[in-house]
Amino acid sequence: MEKIIEVNDMVKQFGSFIANDHLTFDVYKGEIFGFLGANGAGKTTAIRILCGLSAPTSGDVKVAGFDIYRETEKVKKNIGYMSQKFSLYEDLTVSENIRFYGGIYGIPKKERKKKETELLQKLEMEEARDKLIVGLPLGWKQKLAFSVAILHQPKIVFLDEPTGGVDPITRRRFWDLIYEASADGITVFVTTHYMDEAEYCNRVSIMDEGKIEALDTPAALKQTYNSANMDEVFIQIARKPEAKKQ
Repeated sequence: MEKIIEVNDMVKQFGSFIANDHLTFDVYKGEIFGFLGANGAGKTTAIRILCGLSAPTSGDVKVAGFDIYRETEKVKKNIGYMSQKFSLYEDLTVSENIRFYGGIYGIPKKERKKKETELLQKLEMEEARDKLIVGLPLGWKQKLAFSVAILHQPKIVFLDEPTGGVDPITRRRFWDLIYEASADGITVFVTTHYMDEAEYCNRVSIMDEGKIEALDTPAALKQTYNSANMDEVFIQIARKPEAKKQ
C-alpha cells in the first residue's frame, strides 16, 4: 500500500510542555484514518503540523510525499481541510463560497465554473445557489463544506471534528460522503468525539497525554481491550494514567 502520510519520532514541544511525544505512524492512500483522543491529548497540534501550519520540534514527517520542513507549500496544495465550524463564509452565497474556495485552491476560472455546476447538481442544491450560507440547514452546510474541501481533488482531506453538533441521521449521511471520497482515492484523516464513528474508520489511533497509546483496526482494538465497542476501548486507555498514579 502507498504511504500518503509518514510520521517518524515526531516531537512538538512548547517550553517544557511536550504536546506530541515521539509520534510514529503511517497513513495509506484512500484510507479512512481516525485520530482520536480527549481534549488536550495533542490531536490539534499534530494536525497543524501535518497541514503545514506548524513545524515539529524534531522528527521526520512527510505528507503527500513532501517533507514538512522544506516543502510546506507543496503540502498545502495537496490537502483539504474542514473544521467543526465547516469553514464556510456565512455572509456569502453557496455559489460565492464555491467560487471563492476554487480560487484559493488554484482551480482555473473555466474549470471552476464547471465544477460549481457539477457540485450543485451532485448535492441537489441548484435552487440554493444564491442563498446565503447563514440561512441554510446544518446538514446542507456540512455536506457543502466537505465538498468544497475536496473541490481540488486533494490527496488528503483533514476533517477536524466535522460532525460536532449535528443529529445522528445527518452524521451518518455525512459518512456516506467520506466513503465516496475514500473510494475515489482521497485519504481521509478524521478526528471525532463520537466513538461510534470510530467504527467507520479503516484504522484508529488513540492519543493520550501527547502519546499514541493504541493504533489498529477497530475490530482488533476491541479484541485487544476485550471491549464490546470503541467507547469501552477509549475509556480503558483514558483511565490508564489514573491507574499509574494510584
